Amino acid sequence: MEKLQAVLDLHLKPRRALGSGLVTLLTAGGERIFSTKVFQCPCSAACNLLGRVFLLVPAMGLFLPGYTLHARTWPLLTGRCAPGTRSSCGSCRRGAQVCAPLTWVAVALLGGTFYECALCPGGDSARAAQLPPPRCPARPALPEGRASLRGELRAQSQVLGWILIAAVIIFLLIFTSVTRCLSPVSFLQLKFWKIYLEQEQQIFKREATEHANKLAKENVKCFFELSHPKEFKTPSMKDWQQISSVFTFNPKDLYYSMLHKYVNRKDKSDSIRSASGDKVIPALGFVDASGIMTSDVPL
Repeated sequence: MEKLQAVLDLHLKPRRALGSGLVTLLTAGGERIFSTKVFQCPCSAACNLLGRVFLLVPAMGLFLPGYTLHARTWPLLTGRCAPGTRSSCGSCRRGAQVCAPLTWVAVALLGGTFYECALCPGGDSARAAQLPPPRCPARPALPEGRASLRGELRAQSQVLGWILIAAVIIFLLIFTSVTRCLSPVSFLQLKFWKIYLEQEQQIFKREATEHANKLAKENVKCFFELSHPKEFKTPSMKDWQQISSVFTFNPKDLYYSMLHKYVNRKDKSDSIRSASGDKVIPALGFVDASGIMTSDVPL
């Protein structure tokens, strides 16, 4: 059984990276199919606006599912906007995914179809007015000057695409380097921290399943026997809210999760959400992205 669990863990660990890679490939493939097989730039003044719409609006459409399907979104968002809740909803917007939108824009710029359409007749540029609409049905052969202009526009689009890709890579490199450099703990402690979170998730799920099973059996038994249930200890709503809050780091008291922080509080009536010296550290964002916050229990 332990060997089977080890195999499952080995299979599940890289699933996030594989999932991001699959989303990127599907987005890139979908954009190329759409721009080459489906999209037709109209022979009208509306093509200027249409080119911009098909370049940016699908990216915005891909951003919303990426945000809503991200593992951290709903655990951090649930209950934050309820009346009487101190934490703001703005702190929950940390799980947005921009991989698919950036992929769409970059691939679209490298292809150049939408960029050409955005500069077709109807735009404000007199130079763009010399360009016949790309892929316009039954158009005559292009003069050499206009064909050269189309090639220049496609080259501009490809340059913008490569600039976007380079900018994203440089930003990610700088952001990762800075967050790691500003990490309050060492590299080996980070590795231990992640191991702890994996073990906490597994134990929490096992104990929660057992606890829920006992509670369900007691309730069903009392229903059929028409009796009153025995006293059953279970965390209160306030307890659940506290261990579900965003993780904050305090160098004075090192805790590896909100659950760890909750069970070690000195006064049982104290709140663990905000204390003197607590900070949200970007390098420790994996705490909210793992552990019991992203358990596999279906919702």
